[in-house]
Amino acid sequence: MEQSTANIAIQGIKGSYHDQVARKIFGNDVGIIECMSFIDLVKSIIEGEADQGVLALENSIAGAILPNYDLMDRNNLRITGEYYLPISHQLMAVKGQTLQDIKEVRSHPMALLQCKVFFENHPHIRLVEDFDTAGVAKWISEENIKGIGAIAGASAAEYYGLEILNDHIQTVKNNVTRFCIVEQDNGKSGTGHINKASLKVILVNEKGSLAKTLTLMYENNLDLTKIQSIPIIDKPWQYAFFIDLVFEKPEDYTRTLHLLDKRGISVKILGEYLNRQDQP
Repeated sequence: MEQSTANIAIQGIKGSYHDQVARKIFGNDVGIIECMSFIDLVKSIIEGEADQGVLALENSIAGAILPNYDLMDRNNLRITGEYYLPISHQLMAVKGQTLQDIKEVRSHPMALLQCKVFFENHPHIRLVEDFDTAGVAKWISEENIKGIGAIAGASAAEYYGLEILNDHIQTVKNNVTRFCIVEQDNGKSGTGHINKASLKVILVNEKGSLAKTLTLMYENNLDLTKIQSIPIIDKPWQYAFFIDLVFEKPEDYTRTLHLLDKRGISVKILGEYLNRQDQP
């Protein structure tokens, strides 16, 4: 963890998972800019209010958050680092209530999805999508609302004085979200030790182009950790691919970029950074 005086934009408020990641990476003294949506988060970086942002990109249960890939791409943000946060969802409410008292639970759509099985066993509870995990907890606490629960992290219950009715309610206990640190693209390559890159690749429209591209990467010692297709809006039935890859030797990666360029394959570098998947 590094201490920082930078201003970091997060989606959500104090006690949210984005807040946890920002403080783990930059320290508790970091300036936090609370944003109520991912679009607002990106705007705060583009307009210079925030130096960097913490942006969730994928979850081990729910998969990729595709709109965030698109936001990074369209606004020319660059990934400078990543953090894998184990997610443990708690069901919380105003103190003194039981699970049977709760008729409605609100949270971020991703959190609701990750706890789907728990609520299948409690059909009396209605699920309502909201903008933020910790934001719902804060609202329930400040308004002293009974009968409505929130799904959020344990830190939100602590911050806002709520009681945890059931803990670890996520369907898969090994639930991890990958967050990336993003900033405005300054046109420079990754500095220091890098062993991972995120790319947007647009292939030549010919038979077998994807297979040939993946084979080229394999033959040059690049290990793909993710590939995600997304439609190209102005070219029906054509797709771009967001690709994450890791490598031991930066020269293997650089050589592959050169070979892809020679083949007429369009590559946009979304980030070059240090792989953190092995962190505790």
